[in-house]
Amino acid sequence: MFTTEIDSYRLSRRGFLNAAALGAASIAVSACTTVAQRPVEPPPPANVEPPFLDYATMYGPVSDSGFELPGIPYEKIDEQFLRQIVPDPTGQPPGTIVVDTAGHHLYLVRPGGQAIRYGVGLGRAGFEWSGGAVVQWKQKWPKWTPPAEMIARQPELAEYSAENGGMPGGLTNPLGARALYLFEGNEDTLYRLHGSPEWFSIGKSVSSGCVRLINQDIIDLYDRVPNKTPVVVTAGVGQELVATADRKAIPIDAGVPEGSILLGPARAITDSIF
Repeated sequence: MFTTEIDSYRLSRRGFLNAAALGAASIAVSACTTVAQRPVEPPPPANVEPPFLDYATMYGPVSDSGFELPGIPYEKIDEQFLRQIVPDPTGQPPGTIVVDTAGHHLYLVRPGGQAIRYGVGLGRAGFEWSGGAVVQWKQKWPKWTPPAEMIARQPELAEYSAENGGMPGGLTNPLGARALYLFEGNEDTLYRLHGSPEWFSIGKSVSSGCVRLINQDIIDLYDRVPNKTPVVVTAGVGQELVATADRKAIPIDAGVPEGSILLGPARAITDSIF
């Protein structure tokens, strides 16, 4: 049997087309294989707190409710007292606030073994108390009513007494931009977690007040915690909690305004003054 020139041409053309088809298929398979083998980035770990912005942004000027908070010279504050995410040292359930009076730190416990840590300044009222409470009331730019014992020591504060309506919220108000009011059961403890315009007192023991934070930090904390948030105050993280039997220091505030939720009788604290 003889193969003509035309038959040869047909065979050659058929072979070329078959080879081209095989090559294309090979390339397609190779392309699919390459896509399938591309490394896949693992999903972010669950319950990891997103990183904060830089300090210049966190502690920059804030326009809030008609008030212009100035920026904080954070470079002048020990970095351990600036807001940051740390491994949780408290062992408390997520959502708990822990005030460590020995370390001048406040921790907000988060899921995943983390905590947000803030630096605090502590007045005598803060040192005189350890135990547990709940955030029963929260207030933006709170009114301040100094206790009668404080007015007795500083008569110039009489114009801000409860009878005179207290001091309106503002940039010079001792309670700062926010206040969290602590209750035990239905009873106002008169102790507060509050802001302060005196950023230079953070990380230190000061003459008055309870637990004070930088105004930018108390705004951040306020936005993260609801009413009924549990609060633990301890003289050292990891130490056994011993509740204070008798509080003697005068707190910063005379009481929660009438009409607030679960306003109960306030414990009289008159044994000593700041």
